[in-house]
Amino acid sequence: MSELDGIKLSLFSNRVQAICDEMGVMLKSAAFSPNIKDRLDFSCALFDAQGQLFGQAAHIPVHLGSMAYAMRSLTEQFDWQVGDLVMLNDPFLGGTHLPDITIVTPVFFDNHLMAFVASRAHHANIGSDSPGSMPLSTVLEEEGLVIPPTLMFTAGKPTNALLSLFEALSGQQYSNIDACRSNQNLGDYFAQFGANKLGQERLEQLIASEGHQQILANLDALNDYAERITRGVLFDIPDGTYKFSDCMDDDGTGAENIVIRVLVQVRGDAVSVDFTNTDDQVRGNINCPKAVTAAAVYYVFRCLMPEYMPAAQGGFRAIQLITRSGSLVDAVYPAAVAAGNVETSSRIVDVLLGALALAIPDLIPAASQGTMNNVAMGKKPGQRAGWDYYETIGGGSGAYALGDGLSGKHSHMTNTLNTPVESLEAHYPLQIVRYELNPGSGGNGLHKGGDGLVREFRFLERTEVSLLTERRTLQPWGLSGGQPAKPGLNTLNGEPLAAKTQFQALPGDQLCIATPGGGGWGHG
Repeated sequence: MSELDGIKLSLFSNRVQAICDEMGVMLKSAAFSPNIKDRLDFSCALFDAQGQLFGQAAHIPVHLGSMAYAMRSLTEQFDWQVGDLVMLNDPFLGGTHLPDITIVTPVFFDNHLMAFVASRAHHANIGSDSPGSMPLSTVLEEEGLVIPPTLMFTAGKPTNALLSLFEALSGQQYSNIDACRSNQNLGDYFAQFGANKLGQERLEQLIASEGHQQILANLDALNDYAERITRGVLFDIPDGTYKFSDCMDDDGTGAENIVIRVLVQVRGDAVSVDFTNTDDQVRGNINCPKAVTAAAVYYVFRCLMPEYMPAAQGGFRAIQLITRSGSLVDAVYPAAVAAGNVETSSRIVDVLLGALALAIPDLIPAASQGTMNNVAMGKKPGQRAGWDYYETIGGGSGAYALGDGLSGKHSHMTNTLNTPVESLEAHYPLQIVRYELNPGSGGNGLHKGGDGLVREFRFLERTEVSLLTERRTLQPWGLSGGQPAKPGLNTLNGEPLAAKTQFQALPGDQLCIATPGGGGWGHG
C-alpha cells in the first residue's frame, strides 16, 4: 500500500479534478452547438499510463463510467508518441453510442508515458441519414459513421484519416486542417482538441511540480484510498443475495416488456452484480454494450460513497460485474445501440437500485423517471440549409426516506441541462410554445415523487423527427408503500405517438413531450 500524507493526498485529488473541471469550462466555451455549450453533453477525465481512471469532473455518468471500463484495452492498441491524438466512437471498442465522440491524448514527461487526457462529447451529426443521428435503427451502421480507435494526429500533425472524417461529415473536400476550421459544424471537434490540449498542459505542469516518481506514488495512494472507502461502504451493507427485475417498454420494432434481471451478492467488503438472466439483445436499438452497463453499475455504487471519495479506478476493485454476451446488457456487434446508452442505462440503474433497496431501504430512492426523453430533429444532409438538433428532457426524480423527489430534473445517467428556449429558437426553425412542470405526475406517498416536465415544440419548417423514449407504458415504481409515478406521453397535434418513432413534421405542427414523474416513498 502506498503511503501519502492525508493532506497531500487530498490536495492531489483536488488538483487533478480541477484539471478536468478546467477542461470542461474550455470545451463549453469553445463549442458551437447548443448541445455542448448549453446542454453540457460532454465529459472530461484523466487516466494513468495503464488506462486507470484517476480524475474526472462531475460531468456525465454514462460517459465517464464507460471510459473507465474500456480505457485499459484502448491504451494497449497504440505505440503512443508525443503529439498523438486518437478518436473513436465504436460502442464495441470503448464507445457508448455513435454520437459520443471520444478523443484521447497521451501525456509524456521526460520521455515517459505518464497519463492520458480524454474528453467525450455528443455530436448531433455523426453521419446518420436521420437528422440528429438518433434513428429508429436495427443495426449499428444505420446510426452513422463508426469510428474504431483511429490515430487522427501523429507527432502533432493531422492524418489523412482526420481529413477524410471531416469530409464525410461536412460533404466538403479539404486540403488541410486549417480549411476545416471555417466549417462551424466541425467546431465542436476543435473545441474537444483544445480541451485535451489544455488538460495535457495542466497535467504536465503538475507532473513537473511533483516529480515523476512522486506522481506515480500519488496515483497508487489515490487508488488505495478509493478502494478502502468503497470496501468500508460495502461492508456496511448487510450480507445477502438480492434480486430485482424491471422491463423496458419496447424496442421500437415490436418487442415489448424486455426484462432486465439482476442478482446482487454482498459478501463482507465486496459485491458482485450479475445480469446473466437478462433477456437477449433485441432487433431495436435499446441494446447496451457492456461498457455502458458497467457505467451504470459504477454510478449506482458511487452514489453510496461519501463526497470526498476520489474519482479513481481503485474505487471499482471491490465491484464485480457479471453479464452474458449477447444479452440486452452485453450486446454484440452488429446490434443497434443508439438508445441503449441513454434509455437502457437508465433502466439498469432502476434495477440495481431496486435490488439494493431490499438491503438498505432507507438509503435508496424510489424510481426516477427512468428515461432521457431523447428528441432528435432536423433536415437530412444534402438539403438546403440542413441542420441537426438533439436534446434530452428532464423529469421527476424518486422520493426517499428523508424527503420528496425533485421536479423537472435530469437524473442518474444523464447530468445535462435542457437547451434554453432562447438558444434553441435562435439556432433552429423551432418555437417552444409550452415549457412547464407536468403537475401530478409524481407518485404519492409519505414523501412525493418529483413531477415531470411538459415541453411543446412548434415547427416552422418541414422537419424530420426521431423520438427515443421510455416509461410510456410501465410506470416508475415507488418504494416502502409509495405509489408509482405517472408514465410519460408523446403527442403530435394532440394525437398520441409511439414511445419510439420517426416522422416528418410540417410547418405549424406541434410536438408535445410530457415526461414521467418519480415514484413516491412510504405510505401517505
